[in-house]
Amino acid sequence: MTRLHLFDLDGTLMYGSAAPAEISRQLGLSTEIAELERAFGAQEMEPHDFAVAVHALWAGLTPAHVRTAFDGAPWLTGIREVWREIRERGEYCAVVSLSPSFFVELLLEWGAHAAHGSVFPEVPFTRPVEAAGILTPEGKVTVADRLCAQFGVSRDDCVAYADSATDAVLFEAVSVSVAVNARPFLAQRATHVYQGRDLREAYQLVGAARPGVRAS
Repeated sequence: MTRLHLFDLDGTLMYGSAAPAEISRQLGLSTEIAELERAFGAQEMEPHDFAVAVHALWAGLTPAHVRTAFDGAPWLTGIREVWREIRERGEYCAVVSLSPSFFVELLLEWGAHAAHGSVFPEVPFTRPVEAAGILTPEGKVTVADRLCAQFGVSRDDCVAYADSATDAVLFEAVSVSVAVNARPFLAQRATHVYQGRDLREAYQLVGAARPGVRAS
């Protein structure tokens, strides 16, 4: 049997930051995005409301801003090495994030088999955000199911890596989970807990966990 490793991006692959924060920093809008992220974290905004707000905030966004934000983000060490090992083992790795697809999909360059984010219009924006394309926590599970079908595995063959309460639904759906630099709410619901800045160490925690066996 093989496995599908599902990675969150914000706060998980990226240490202490998120794609919206890194993008907004390039535009000099760190204060504005911090308030939006606070409201979203406090559940004062739904994912679509947040997406509409950042779309308006990023009216001046260019592909160069996106690339600079991606290249300068505080990524965990060892991401490419972990994904290379996953591929060599005949397993699969995918990124599933609520962040904009145009940022998330850049991780395909690092070896992910798939990368799914909230669907935004191409940059620079000339069209509005469509509600149907914005991922929700429950939508992450839907994407995971599609990926399972694509790669010929089941939920019991999945390992999820994430950090925030929005991923509790995904953790409940899969066999093995790793809370990476996570808040207590999610850590308490994880098979494994990791604190640090090296994805290789987090990945090693699941080495002995067999796919198809749900931890008690």
